[in-house]
Amino acid sequence: MLAGLVLAGCTFNSTQSIDLGMQCIENSDYEGALTYFQQAEESGENTELMLRGRGIAKMGLSDYEGAVEDLRQALNASGGRVSYLEYDTAFYLATALFKSGKPAEAIETYTAILDFEEDNSDAYFLRGKAELSQGMYDEASRDFELAIDYKSSDPTLYINIYECMEAAGYADEAKGYLKTAMELKNINEYQKGVLYYWLGDYDNAKGCLESANNSKGDPNVILYLGRTYEALGDKSYAASLYSSYLKEFPEDANICNQLGLCQLDNGEYDEALSAFQQGLAVPNNEIMQSLKYNEIVAYEYLSNFKQASLLMEAYLKEYPSDEAAKREYIFLKTR
Repeated sequence: MLAGLVLAGCTFNSTQSIDLGMQCIENSDYEGALTYFQQAEESGENTELMLRGRGIAKMGLSDYEGAVEDLRQALNASGGRVSYLEYDTAFYLATALFKSGKPAEAIETYTAILDFEEDNSDAYFLRGKAELSQGMYDEASRDFELAIDYKSSDPTLYINIYECMEAAGYADEAKGYLKTAMELKNINEYQKGVLYYWLGDYDNAKGCLESANNSKGDPNVILYLGRTYEALGDKSYAASLYSSYLKEFPEDANICNQLGLCQLDNGEYDEALSAFQQGLAVPNNEIMQSLKYNEIVAYEYLSNFKQASLLMEAYLKEYPSDEAAKREYIFLKTR
């Protein structure tokens, strides 16, 4: 895709509507952004920037197929240059490809990026993640090692690799990354707490995460501190931790989802449903699919199989590749 392009600087004409569209993206107003990009197209503003912005806005709206089309056109409109802008567009394109169910094409895009910048740690990590989703364990492991080679002092990278491998069923194989990260000198209390959590040392995890939990209300700290209390068996306190946070920051979809999962475990099914629906009300959040599925599960626990079946039918139209959901839908139709 990027082969044969030449490094060059870039100058653009007026980008007033594009700039306004990008401001909307920064504020998570993706519909508003699309309006400005439409104006930019109509007034003849820079095509590459307009298409790039429109693609990013569509990603925010979870329209990954549309994003792929626009981002590809943006690269084609680059006029043969490769600058930071084109690299950035290529990263967005690879993410959109991965999220639209095209991991093989995402791998190709990351490979194209690495052909021009072979020391890009992020590209190695993301290519490894895409490879792992395709069962390419050896290839993914090599890319994760290369990612570390170029960013060996970043504890977050080791944590991300572990979480990626754990989600793919390779937790045991990935624990070495956690142990290596624990030996780094620049590790903070939050990172140390996450490492202890994944290592199953919940007492030390709690101590570190409590130290990291300050008045700023960092959602990542809250998420892992709550998970740690859940792992220690204190699900009621974990739920109260999530709930207290949501009183101040009600539009954190991740915390809404974790609260709902915790309440499901506690047998508080009505409360869990409310938590998932609160998360679903947050526009353009990145875990919409998980929230929609968990809402269906909550209705099942409440024995409202009719509503669960209706929602599952709509869910499968939106996410047709979810095999587990297909099996669940067959069960629901028999109830």
